[in-house]
Order: sequence, then structure tokens, then C-alpha cells
Amino acid sequence: MTRAALLVFALILPVLAQAPPSSPAPPTAPDREIGFPGFNVFPLKGSVKAGGAHPYFAVMVAGSGPTDRDWSTPLIPTPSHGGRDIAAWLQGQGIGSLRYDKRFIGAKDPKLDISLDAQVGDIKAAMKAARALPEAKGKKLLLIGHSEGALLALLAAGEADAALLLAMPGMSMGKLIVAQVKGQLEAAGAPAEASAQNLAYLEAALEAIRKGQELPEAAQGIAPGIAALARGLARPESRGFVRDLLDLDPWGAAQRLPIPCALAWGDRDIQTWKPEAIPPDFKGTVIQIPEANHLFKRETRDRAGLSGLTAATTYGDSTPMADLTRVAAWLKPLQ
Repeated sequence: MTRAALLVFALILPVLAQAPPSSPAPPTAPDREIGFPGFNVFPLKGSVKAGGAHPYFAVMVAGSGPTDRDWSTPLIPTPSHGGRDIAAWLQGQGIGSLRYDKRFIGAKDPKLDISLDAQVGDIKAAMKAARALPEAKGKKLLLIGHSEGALLALLAAGEADAALLLAMPGMSMGKLIVAQVKGQLEAAGAPAEASAQNLAYLEAALEAIRKGQELPEAAQGIAPGIAALARGLARPESRGFVRDLLDLDPWGAAQRLPIPCALAWGDRDIQTWKPEAIPPDFKGTVIQIPEANHLFKRETRDRAGLSGLTAATTYGDSTPMADLTRVAAWLKPLQ
């Protein structure tokens, strides 16, 4: 298990081992590999795609857990490189990009700083590195975050010229984790009494993390997966990061952004989804992509009938991208 908190992916991925494999698709154009100093000069590695005539260059921030620059993760055994696909799509819109591995990808040091400050600092360092790239010369900077990466990008977006937040959690991470678990229990047909017991345990575990206390004992009747989730969130090396992110208000941060901002969700996403109500004070653009899953791959099945296992079958490289025309329409007039 990675040192990083699994958060958004934690609830759905344990069942993915049964998902059928697919063949990886090669990038549409070669990348240029670079290295640059991150927060406190920690070495980071990334891939650069050249763009075209569009006035913006993008920096891409991956989602939760051990998700690399291509949005590939060992928690999904099916070959899946959604970030690489998004970068190729952006290139088709005339936008070059830098995507990078988070600081703990491939690291073996249990004392590595993976705090919220460090990870947000890495985003700022990536933006600084991007501004110095020949591919970004004369360009403005578009910060793109996905899932948990959208939350982190919110905290650094003031240093960008525009922000595109994909599959951003529409509530605090603490509330989202509970909502995800509740949905999984309902999908599994768990009895009401068992669901209430498990949700109460999860709430108590999250409160213990907030207060720096030991986790409550998982009594008989607590599902092993939920107990494992609590232990993963409370791991010493990532506990501070989890604590600092649990109650972050995404809408408060989004409303304060002084730059053009768009939020986009897939309407078949069962991990993070568009809220039923958008705060009226949010001045940005809200986009919902039809027939799109969490990785913005095409999903034609009804969302209500999807589970972690069935949703995973369209996460792979063999699934085409969803129709991102609505995102392209927002990007096109950006100046």
C-alpha cells in the first residue's frame, strides 16, 4: 500500500482486480522528459507535450493515491493512462502540457514529506518550471487538476492564469468518503443496521484522525474493507495530509479564485460527481460531459446500475475518450 492517502480511489479500486485487461494505446506524439526541483528542492520528473497556436500551456495534476503523471496506478491492474490521453487531447486543441509524477511515486523513504504544504508546493514548482519551458514561451498558464488533484490545484491556482478542474469533489473529502462508502453499502444490499454500524465506525475513525487520536477498535460487524480504509487513512506517514484535506471546502476555495475557472464532471462518474446544487456565488463555468466516467472515458451504461467492478471495465486504454466538445468550447476563447 502506498504511503499516500487513497481517498477518492480507496473505496472503489479494491474490486478492480477482476476487471478484464485492455491493450495500452501509444501517445499520439512523443513526449519530452524533464526533471525539475519541487518543494524544498525535491527532484520531480515530468513529461512535456508541445502545443500549437493556443495562447495557453497546461500543467496537469494527477488524482489521489499512487497515481503517476499518466494517471496510471497499480491499484488499477487494467492498463489505464487517462492523463496521457487528456494531454494528447489538449495537444489536439493546440495546448501543450507538463504532467509530472507526484513526489512519492517510486519513493521508498517512509519519512518523505508528503504533507499538504509539500504537495501544493510541488504544484507551484511545476508551474514555475512550465513557465521556463521553450514549449510554453509566450504562453499563459492553465492549471488542470483531476479528482483529488483538483482540490490541491485549487490551493495553488492563484498563481496560474486559468484553471480547469476535472471531477473535483463537490464536497469536503471527509463527507465524500462517507458518501462513497454509503453508496457502496447500498449497492451491495447491506442491511440498514449493518450500514449504520459501518458508517458510524467510519465517522468515528475520521474524527480520530482529525483529533490525532488512536483509531477506534473495529468491532464485530465492521466490514474488513472499511476497517482497512480507516487504517490506510490513518497511516502515520500520510495522516497529516489526510487530516489537512478532510475538511477543506472546495467551493470556498473556488469562489476566491481571481482567474477564469471551469469545473467539469462526467455524468456517469460514480467516484466524484457534479453536485445537485452549485453555490450561487461561484462565478466560473460548470460543465457536465454526457456519457463520461471518472477518467472522462466513454461510458454508455446507466450510472445508477454501475458498481466499482462494472465501472472499471471502461477505465482502460481500449475505451475511447468521451466527447469533450463542451470543454473545448470553454478553452477556445481563453485569452
